[in-house]
Amino acid sequence: MSDTEEVEYEEKEQGEEDIVDAEEEQEDGGWAKPKPKPAFMPQTSLVPPKIPDGEKVDFDDIHRKRMEKDLTELQTLIEAHFESRKKEEEELINLTDRIEKRRSERAEQVRIRTEKEKERQNRINEEKARKEEEEFKKKAEDDAKKKKVLTNLQFSGYKTEKKGGPKKENRAREEESDLK
Repeated sequence: MSDTEEVEYEEKEQGEEDIVDAEEEQEDGGWAKPKPKPAFMPQTSLVPPKIPDGEKVDFDDIHRKRMEKDLTELQTLIEAHFESRKKEEEELINLTDRIEKRRSERAEQVRIRTEKEKERQNRINEEKARKEEEEFKKKAEDDAKKKKVLTNLQFSGYKTEKKGGPKKENRAREEESDLK
């Protein structure tokens, strides 16, 4: 017996046992609980070949029909597999495209951000250099003004002597010159 024959045979026996169990439970007054269906059911419901009641049984015909049934089941499984594989392949291609697109967008954003950061650093450095230069010029101007004031004070005859002393001498000289 092949695997499919064994499954069919077990299903047939199970069906007969369910009928007998249901009749017994109905006689007892209870209702039979439905049995769960097997997990694997082919998409096309093919009826197993009937064996004629006569003396002559064509096993080649039974074998051929079973092989045809197995072949159609296999073909439907293969088609379903390849359709799902094709869908998964399309999804994978779409996903890789999205990933590549996102990577390129991200690289562009990073490049723009670094350029902006460089420009900002350059502006900060230029501003700093300009301020330092202004401070240096201002300091130089202040130093120049101080030197100019100091030299003007020295040449203008600013002295720390008493003011009364020379004036008296000058007055005295003037008076002497007036007297003469």
